[in-house]
Amino acid sequence: MPSTSPVKVLDKSGQEIVSVGFDRFGFNSEVPIDALRSLYLRSHYVVTSTSDKVDGESLDPDAEEQQHAKFTKGLSAYQSKSIFYPEDNSISYTTLARFPPVKLLAPSQRKRVLVTGGAGFVGSHLVDRLMLLGHDVTVLDNFFTGSRTTVSHWVGHPNFELVRHDVVEPFMIECDQIYHLACPASPPHYQFNPVKTVKTSFMGTLNMLGLAKRTKARFLISSTSEVYGDPEVHPQPEDYWGHVNPIGDRACYDEGKRVAETLTYGYQRQDGVDVRVARIFNTYGPRMNPYDGRVVSNFIVQALKGEDLTVYGDGTQTRSFQYIHDLIDGLICLMNSDESRPVNIGNGDEFTIGEFAELVREIVEKVQSEAGDRPSRRVQIIYKTLPNDDPQKRRPDTSRAKESLKWQPRWTVRMGLEEMVRYYKAKMAEGSL
Repeated sequence: MPSTSPVKVLDKSGQEIVSVGFDRFGFNSEVPIDALRSLYLRSHYVVTSTSDKVDGESLDPDAEEQQHAKFTKGLSAYQSKSIFYPEDNSISYTTLARFPPVKLLAPSQRKRVLVTGGAGFVGSHLVDRLMLLGHDVTVLDNFFTGSRTTVSHWVGHPNFELVRHDVVEPFMIECDQIYHLACPASPPHYQFNPVKTVKTSFMGTLNMLGLAKRTKARFLISSTSEVYGDPEVHPQPEDYWGHVNPIGDRACYDEGKRVAETLTYGYQRQDGVDVRVARIFNTYGPRMNPYDGRVVSNFIVQALKGEDLTVYGDGTQTRSFQYIHDLIDGLICLMNSDESRPVNIGNGDEFTIGEFAELVREIVEKVQSEAGDRPSRRVQIIYKTLPNDDPQKRRPDTSRAKESLKWQPRWTVRMGLEEMVRYYKAKMAEGSL
């Protein structure tokens, strides 16, 4: 029978992780991990019906709770009560019976926060954290790569507003902090319309910096390790200028982010805008688009479906991977600190892509075994031609984050992967993957 004991998460030092965030720089961002996990480690529905659609009373609440006990830990009152009918693959949606509890802050402590790209992978986790902390959050998103479902559990909350808007167009609002995350970040998405990608990086950043100037809001831009290109320095410190092909397939994103940084510091020097620049390295976690071409989601989905894992190149190129909660900790720390220089936010634990594929296969097999799922065969690892301009090495030098922010990753790659595998497995069970 599948295990229903609560899932414990241990950090790099072997200590159990019971909360994420810090009380630092005058801003308390601590949130219980169980409250966060209840927002994403469950299906969009919690009840599966095997009976006639009109007979809602025949659903077995004990079986429902047993299925999800390892994640909810008493938080099921704040979950969707939608009903899934597997016999015809349909779902009866309902709104949340009650929103998850959020902190009640005094007006002097409550921030008005604008998150562009807030319905995306990173943005939605940042929104969850800020909402649980009790702040007023406005999300701007054009849903090119984001999805309403990532933040739908907050729609209707008095502290939350979701606006469909493209940051290429100006937007007026009153706010105290702006997290500017809006831009497609995976190769298939940013190469789909390269001109629009560059336009989003430049015009979107221009519009949000103009808003920050007018409202005197603090502005944080999510830059990327791609500004270093295919680096000749390893690991990459913030004062490394990069090695980028300005006319290659990835240039629309790489150079777009580089000019966005230029614009950000232009506004700082010329107009005194209070800016922060986060250079984000490879990040993974729940809510990643499974079809966006990123190595982590590719491997996990292939393994869960029983398909062979595809490694591009000979598997010797290296990557470092950080878990989403570590990134959100870093972004909030940076926003509320006095550090205005660019800061690398990433995990220094380096893997070859070949090693990473083997680790994913092992963890998927472990989760399947716990659930009682026995695959008919063991998935294999196959190798294909490397794409153009794919960097051979990418690993952050996070000395500045450790010194200025007192931040460093807590989640091991293994523990983060296991949580992500469980998320994708739940998505497959509900038929949305």
